[in-house]
Amino acid sequence: MEEIRLQKYISDCGIMSRRAAEAEIIAGRVKVNGKVAELGQKIDPEKDMVELGGKPLRSRRKSTYTYIMLNKPRGYLSSVSDDRGRKCVTDLISDIKMRLYPVGRLDMDSDGLLLMTNDGDLTNKLTHPRHEIPKIYRVKVKPAPTEKQLATLGSALELDGYKIMPVEVKVAAKNEDSAILEMTLFEGRNRQIRRMCEIAELNILWLTRIAIGELKLGYLGRGKWRYLTPEEVEYLKNGK
Repeated sequence: MEEIRLQKYISDCGIMSRRAAEAEIIAGRVKVNGKVAELGQKIDPEKDMVELGGKPLRSRRKSTYTYIMLNKPRGYLSSVSDDRGRKCVTDLISDIKMRLYPVGRLDMDSDGLLLMTNDGDLTNKLTHPRHEIPKIYRVKVKPAPTEKQLATLGSALELDGYKIMPVEVKVAAKNEDSAILEMTLFEGRNRQIRRMCEIAELNILWLTRIAIGELKLGYLGRGKWRYLTPEEVEYLKNGK
C-alpha cells in the first residue's frame, strides 16, 4: 500500500479530525513502531504500528472499500451519469447502496469485464497507461486478416504521436470472411484496439474484454455483477 500522512491515517480510524490528529502528534502522544512520531511523517498502514496514548489504532478505511466485476453490455456508458440521458453502468448496480466508479473504460459499443470500486488508489494504479496487469480481449474482425495485417496489429504502432507497446495477437477462430482475434494489451490507450484495427484496415464486428490479468469474466451473465474475492483484490493491488 502507498504511504500516507500519519494525521490522515488517524483520521481514517474515525476517532478525530485530521487537525485534531495533528495536535496529538505535536503533543507527542502518537508513536509509530514504538517511537514518538513527528508531524508530517508518512506511514504504510499495512506494515506500521500506530499508537495513540499507548493504544494501537486500526484504520477503518479498508472496510469501506467495495470492489466488483461487471459484465458490461453494449449500449452502456462507462460512466456514473450522462447529461444526454444515455444508459450508464451505474444503472446496472443500483442495488449497491454506495457510489462506485468504473476503473477505466469500455466504450459504448464494447462489452465485457469492467471493474468498479470506490478505492481511488487502486483505480489510479490500474488506469495508469503502463500498469503491469494485462487486459485481454476477444475481437471479431472482417475481413479475415492476412499475415501482414496480423503483423501490423502486433507491431509497435504509433497513436497520437506515441509509440505503443506491442500487442499480443492470436487467431482464436477463422473462416473465409471473418476471424475472432484474442488481443492482449499491456497498456491502455483511448479506443486503442479500434484505432489499431483501423490502421490495419480491419472492421470490428464486436469487441469483448474477457480478462484483466488473472481475473476472468467466466460465466458472469451480461449485465450482471459480483463482488471480487479478497484474493482477487490482493492480486490487483500487488500482482499476486
